Amino acid sequence: MIIRKIFRFENTHIVRNCSSKKCRSSIHGHSYKVEVLFESDNFDNAQMVYDFGLMKTHMQDLIDSFDHSITLWSKDDEGYVEAMKKYSERWVELPVNPTAEQFARVIFIMFDLLLIRTVFVNGEGRVRIESVIVHETENGYAKANAKDAYSEILGLINPSEISFSTAVQEDWSQPYIWQKILDGEHFTNPRLI
Repeated sequence: MIIRKIFRFENTHIVRNCSSKKCRSSIHGHSYKVEVLFESDNFDNAQMVYDFGLMKTHMQDLIDSFDHSITLWSKDDEGYVEAMKKYSERWVELPVNPTAEQFARVIFIMFDLLLIRTVFVNGEGRVRIESVIVHETENGYAKANAKDAYSEILGLINPSEISFSTAVQEDWSQPYIWQKILDGEHFTNPRLI
């Protein structure tokens, strides 16, 4: 069975090396809509795949990291990256160009790592990410599944090379959640009241 959760964020970027001159040479923003599709072969004790209420903390924190931030490519011009970090409190740095396709892959990997490190307490089965769809505009989106997210052909993404500004980290409900995920810390999903 598959369920879907929608998240939203506002973000700016430059997409280097693309065909459109405006896109590759000017900072511009989008109102992103992210659809995350979760799947499982069985239900929890409430006969659900995964309680939507449980997505309001760590998953929302990870999505909110991109909200009102500038997303930078670590391989972009060093002077540009440093200037953006100097003049913007909220930034995310990725090891890939911040395209809709790469956002879909990055978010897939981030959520996948979080789910792997989640200790379920309400009889959930192995909840997995089926796919992530990132709508960059109303008319265009990119969709990634596990094959895409972990593809050597598309380029492996090292999660430890995803970094967040201090201002972003201070907004998380649990300090340094991303570092804790990378360090293999486990998170217990409490029963909702």
